[in-house]
Amino acid sequence: MNEQGTCDQIASEQTGPASRPVYTDLIASVERAVARATDWFTDRQHSDGHWCAELEGDTILESEYILLLAWLGEEGSEIACKAARYIRSKQQVNGGWSLFPGGDLDISVSVKAYFALKLTGHDPEADYMRRARSVIREHGGADAVNSFTRFYFALLGQIPFDQCPAVPPEMVLLPNWSPVNIYRISAWSRTIFVPLAIVWAQKPSRKLDSQFGIHELFLREPRNWPPLSSPGKQSGLAATAWRQFFRTIDGTLKLADRWGVRPLRGRAIRAAESWILERFKASDGLGAIFPPIIWSVVALRCLGYSVDSDEVSECLQQLKALIIEDDTTVRLQPCKSPVWDTAITLRALAANKTASTEVLTKCVDWLLDKETRQSGDWRANVNAAPAGWFFEYANAFYPDVDDTIMVMMGLRETRDICTKSRRERIDAACERAVQWILAMQNRDGGWGAFDKDNDLECLCHVPFADHNAMIDPSTPDITARVLEALSQFDLGIGHAAVDRAVAYLRRTQEGDGSWFGRWGVNYIYGTWQVISGLARIRVPSQDPMIDRGVQWLLDHQQSCGGWGETARSYDHAELKGQGPVTASQTAWALLGLIDAGLEDHPAVRRGMQFLADHQQDDGSWTETEFTGTGFPRVFYLRYHMYPMYFPLLALTRWKQSLGSIL
Repeated sequence: MNEQGTCDQIASEQTGPASRPVYTDLIASVERAVARATDWFTDRQHSDGHWCAELEGDTILESEYILLLAWLGEEGSEIACKAARYIRSKQQVNGGWSLFPGGDLDISVSVKAYFALKLTGHDPEADYMRRARSVIREHGGADAVNSFTRFYFALLGQIPFDQCPAVPPEMVLLPNWSPVNIYRISAWSRTIFVPLAIVWAQKPSRKLDSQFGIHELFLREPRNWPPLSSPGKQSGLAATAWRQFFRTIDGTLKLADRWGVRPLRGRAIRAAESWILERFKASDGLGAIFPPIIWSVVALRCLGYSVDSDEVSECLQQLKALIIEDDTTVRLQPCKSPVWDTAITLRALAANKTASTEVLTKCVDWLLDKETRQSGDWRANVNAAPAGWFFEYANAFYPDVDDTIMVMMGLRETRDICTKSRRERIDAACERAVQWILAMQNRDGGWGAFDKDNDLECLCHVPFADHNAMIDPSTPDITARVLEALSQFDLGIGHAAVDRAVAYLRRTQEGDGSWFGRWGVNYIYGTWQVISGLARIRVPSQDPMIDRGVQWLLDHQQSCGGWGETARSYDHAELKGQGPVTASQTAWALLGLIDAGLEDHPAVRRGMQFLADHQQDDGSWTETEFTGTGFPRVFYLRYHMYPMYFPLLALTRWKQSLGSIL
């Protein structure tokens, strides 16, 4: 079986419609691939009907877990040492660590990895530690790390809290109508901000023995470190002015804090505490994601909660649930992805038509039971009845647009095989979801992930914003997927929301015909989704917008028939649509081309042959690349099921599309 990667074979280009023998052979290959993949999913379905695969990030997760354990005095624990061994296994040849395989050295990831290894007893004079130290210093040393890393330094006594950005808890008291309040920042940043505000106010620190410190990574004294800034694209006089404004505010807040001028501090901390505890309910920890859970532990300990308290114990238990342990190592997931994995699997199997009714209906029941019916943070700017779905097992306060529309499509596409009672539940849940989705549309015509009109760009310049994720504006990929979903509910061209979304997509198309991919790597993801969304609402395929997007995809097919794009394209525009070929990105490109009506195009046939030829004997596809995006330039993801359900969906969609040809 051939391995996936950069294409090294030349495929002969065919022109014109294929002959029936060509289709006969290819269809046979596709049908075998579909059957094997269907068996693969059937064998791995949980007894309650759902699927959930590993969600892999970089070693920042293991490092930060060790740093938390060190702050709790548990750096010598077996779990910490096993996590350190995993970190060691991911070290690059140059001595550093990256955000994804094949990526450039990332200074914050590398410094935290070095610190975690040192805390767990790794000899600083070992060759791998000396190489790490050398390359870290070459890339700016600990001086160049981001704000989150500075907070870990302060927790463990390496720098004073003064060298961390101010995170004032008083901001929790600002009303929703205030120009700046916690609901103007993204949901994921908000759930970090609130516990971190308590930490900044209380300034807890453990003094380490000097042998465990990392001052050898400091090029200058911390007071002389460069100011923090976002890695985003904002530049120019306005961006410079905002950065300077917020740095002045940062300095003023710190000065007031030192002088004890904080009349609302007690009230603010109590409000922050209540806000956190309220959002523990019906949730796998605050926000159900790794960073807020970490900072919740620290914040609660600052407030006097014991390690054995129900609240802290629950946080630690949620962190433990993210651990994947084998004999020698431990790795952590940033969160779990059961709703997302299950919804896309349902769509792939429903399109297949050969999956058993029992498999599908168990899946439908599980998804229906996951609908959220309580108000969440989104309610701050949206007047709609609660509805929708979240990403994880439990995260009721944070349903998101992308999961909601993916579940809606999965339920709609399996409705006909369901009993009357299931159909009634599907119809009711989807009707609620449609109304919620329409209410979540942004003023620019697009959709973001968790909130409405969460687009105050000046917030991207606060010192705390260097994680490049302070706001949640409209994105082409989510907006187009919303259109794909609405098309299944008889909403199309002529509906006000749809027309505004089409106009948004027209404005955001790149000069070369592609679209940016916010939640998947990168322009292949965005371009596929926009073409599919536009096609499903019956924008003519001859529309120049679609035609240019299709041509971009065709131009970036590689010689072996597949597609691939590196996450480095977020930093290097010249790498758009280029990189090792992957099953997931090949499937995305094919889905876009099929929806555009190119099912008979030679490029599509070659892509289908690539997927059929590169399937493993067990029905899976091999893919080690990170094709998921957490935060561009900051955090990337490897969804272990992406190279399974997306290829299956592409193969089955292509076979369905052949009815008009054969």
